[in-house]
Amino acid sequence: MKRLVVLGGGESGVGTALLAKQKGYDVFVSDKGKIKNKYKDVLKHNEIAWEDEQHTESKILNADIIMKSPGIPDRVTLIQNIKAQGIPIVSEIEFASKFTEATLVGVTGSNGKTTTASLIHHILKQELHVGLAGNIGASFAKQISEYDYENYVLEISSFQLDDIVDFKPKIAVLLNITPDHLDRYDYNFEHYIASKFRIVENQTEDDYFIYDADDPVIVKYLNEHPIQSTLVPFSLEKPIENGACIENEHIKITIKNNQITMPTTHVSLVGNHNLKNAMAASTVAHLLKIRKQTIRESLENFHGVEHRLEHVLRINKVQYINDSKATNVNATYYALESMDTPTVWIVGGVDKGNNYEELFPFINEKVKAIICLGVDNEKLMNTFGNMVDIIIETQFMSEAVKIAYKVAQAGDNVLLSPACASFDLFENYEDRGRQFKEAVRNL
Repeated sequence: MKRLVVLGGGESGVGTALLAKQKGYDVFVSDKGKIKNKYKDVLKHNEIAWEDEQHTESKILNADIIMKSPGIPDRVTLIQNIKAQGIPIVSEIEFASKFTEATLVGVTGSNGKTTTASLIHHILKQELHVGLAGNIGASFAKQISEYDYENYVLEISSFQLDDIVDFKPKIAVLLNITPDHLDRYDYNFEHYIASKFRIVENQTEDDYFIYDADDPVIVKYLNEHPIQSTLVPFSLEKPIENGACIENEHIKITIKNNQITMPTTHVSLVGNHNLKNAMAASTVAHLLKIRKQTIRESLENFHGVEHRLEHVLRINKVQYINDSKATNVNATYYALESMDTPTVWIVGGVDKGNNYEELFPFINEKVKAIICLGVDNEKLMNTFGNMVDIIIETQFMSEAVKIAYKVAQAGDNVLLSPACASFDLFENYEDRGRQFKEAVRNL
């Protein structure tokens, strides 16, 4: 019997443990932190051995294969010891994909993954038997163990791609690449780019690669590293023969002479970045032969995802907007770009090596006050201190919202778009977003 050790007792870890147990593996789950009670209950119920608040090396280094949670960096001693023993380390998507014959759609990029994966799923589920997994919803492995779908849309992070071997989506989507998570890639942008492109490394010409042809980083990489996949670009700026582009304010998608067009006004989500997300999603649907009418209707009635430019409430003619999912500068760039009235901006958290320069034009043009919400706000204060009249720091969400309420006037926006990770003051970006919404409702 093969022994699988799962490092990390969260959603992906417990899902992998369930699938492995079902497939006849001897399974052990080990987490350095505390495993949540809901996951402990699942492990106990399924008689899967586990430990938390420690890693017992003697129970780990005897594994045949190790599934590592994406949150654990390669540099920790335990991972180095595992590698020294020559034990293979895989991610959940690598392990789980071995046990399904489903058509896989993989979505990656620095920004827009959740929105695009959710939108693709929203379109496909109108006509296909399809699951949504990866970095979103119930674990991919768990869905395979319980109820294997014929198709999956997977939101995939660079950390998950770092530990693949044979994983191969039928359709790979790469939305954009901007500097993010550089703390995990030795502060080397090239390493992060290569990590994102692993989504296509096992593809053949029978598989499809949908990508943003306006993204200079992607285009440069493709020019220097030709890939096997059939290329299907999308662009807002130039005409595209085989792929998606904008023509006379219509989205036009052409795949091997089969064409679909629809007015850009039919896309319910606002902003140019969402137009790109819609083009990518429609292209996937078109490749999977979803009816044109279904695609058009789905784009019109899709409402977006929580914590992504989510309109919370309007109080005294001030709109409060939750964009807690903006954990990097580029995401906040899109948020500020879409503001059309003076904005009170709440920013801050764990800085992942951010360069804020690309935001300067928006700060000058749109931002009237900045509220820095983090344990260490020094970099933000130094960067933006001279650019706005009002800049205040706090360590409490409730206080940040009260300050915003005092500063904002009728017609303004109050935007939570942190450009940073949340782990200094919050459990995760969801917790941060929910605390913001609660504080707004308490006004």
